Amino acid sequence: MFFPKKRTLKGLIHIEGVALPVRVALDLASGHFYSLSARRITLRLPITASEGMIRDYLHTVQEWVVQQFEKHPTYREAYLGKQFQHGETLLVGERRYTLSLNLKDRVTSTAKLVGDTICLELNENLNSWQRTRTAKTLLSRIVAKDFQTEISNRVAEINAHTFRQPIRSINLKYNHSNWGSCSRSGNVNLSTRLLFAPRSVQDYVILHELAHLVEMNHSDRFWALVSHYMPNYKDAEKWLKQNRAKCDF
Repeated sequence: MFFPKKRTLKGLIHIEGVALPVRVALDLASGHFYSLSARRITLRLPITASEGMIRDYLHTVQEWVVQQFEKHPTYREAYLGKQFQHGETLLVGERRYTLSLNLKDRVTSTAKLVGDTICLELNENLNSWQRTRTAKTLLSRIVAKDFQTEISNRVAEINAHTFRQPIRSINLKYNHSNWGSCSRSGNVNLSTRLLFAPRSVQDYVILHELAHLVEMNHSDRFWALVSHYMPNYKDAEKWLKQNRAKCDF
């Protein structure tokens, strides 16, 4: 019998009443393997795995993920974060937003800012995990637009007082892999999650990325530049490490 070399299926596990998607990867490798990151749960099995075998291993993965959530609170927060409620308040820095949440029979989900109210319209057919992830992504986009001018001015001001390098663009993105990045062409990217941090911590990340316009590395020369303009930068790094899970929508 011929079997394809690999294929990918979608599975579900349920933890605390929340349905979580699992990427089931089937390939020619023998044995089984499962992994967890802040964005994905993966189960890997042989390409010959039967439906019954997949169900059994999904149950095993479910028990394993529960254990991982206990060991790694940041992962638990990523998957089992709060369920957004109509009328609740979202505090980002010193700005307060009121959420207007409606579930509708529609293919796409949308959001718009009306005054201080963020109006969310979500696809009612999404499971609870998908609904939370979609809401966070949409909230990030709306808040990014609202903060764009303020953050752009801060980046320009810090650059004017430090490295005075050409900047091509300043972008706010919902990034989980890092707090910021900078390209050789002068594109400065900052995570919208940084908006939940104190201003001094935000300024450190901005300074860090601007320093890359001079040194595109993390050499001793790079850290000397950062330390010259912010001698206590390690305090900001420590804050980010300790409060990472709190910086999210």
